[in-house]
Order: sequence, then structure tokens, then C-alpha cells
Amino acid sequence: MAKGKFWSEFKDFAMKGNVIDMAVGVVIGGAFGKIVSSLVGDIIMPAIGALCGGLNFTDWKWVISKAVMDGEEVVKPAVAISWGNFLQVIFDFLIIAFCIFLVIKGINKAKSLSAKKEEAPAEPEAPAPKPDDVVLLEEIRDLLKNK
Repeated sequence: MAKGKFWSEFKDFAMKGNVIDMAVGVVIGGAFGKIVSSLVGDIIMPAIGALCGGLNFTDWKWVISKAVMDGEEVVKPAVAISWGNFLQVIFDFLIIAFCIFLVIKGINKAKSLSAKKEEAPAEPEAPAPKPDDVVLLEEIRDLLKNK
């Protein structure tokens, strides 16, 4: 395959509207995910923790083996399953999914409202006035019929 043809095909692919739209969606989705993660981690989860008596879900873990210490030095770190952090990530996912659902629902509603406005039947246009010569010919025809 010629080098020029390869780059030409790649350029055609990359410049299609769908690919660019998808790239913009990924970037905006990443930023939206960070916003919602901050909402969950910095506002919602501390409030839930306060309601539950000051609990911090990310600290919940099941320690499989404790750390081995030699004075202040860690010889072997602890091995633990951080199920509280996993719970936090699940909460993040559910709230992000719910927010995206609300955004998509709003966009679809806006699209359907604009589609209804476009589909509304227009008032039938009044017929264009007939030229004078056609009106005169119709009058002559009608007079001839009556004789």
C-alpha cells in the first residue's frame, strides 16, 4: 500500500464528523466524571459519613496479613482488601451514571420538543392569485357555457 494512500485514508477517517464528535464526548465525559467524583468524594460521602457517626468508607479494609515492622521501618507492608474504597468507587459510578442519565434525558426532551415544533403542520398557503388573462378566459368560458 502506498504511503500517501494510507495517510489519505487515515485523514478521511479521522476527519469524519462521528470521530470528532466522539473525541469531544470523551474529553467532556472525562471532565464531567472528575466533577461528579469531586461531588461524591468531597460533599456527598463526608455528609453520609457524618450522618453515620463520622465514618470514612475509604478506611474500611480487611487486613489479610499485618505489616512487619522493625522499629519505625516497615519490613513488609500490610496486605489488605480495601473494600471501603471499592464501595466509594461504586457510589461514584452510580452517581455519575445517574447524572449522565439526567443529562441525556434532558437532551432527548429538548430534541423532541424542537422536533415537534418542526413537524407542526404549517398553515396551508393561500393559492396564488390567477393572472388576469386566465381570469378573463375563465369568464369567457363561463359565459359560453350559459348560452
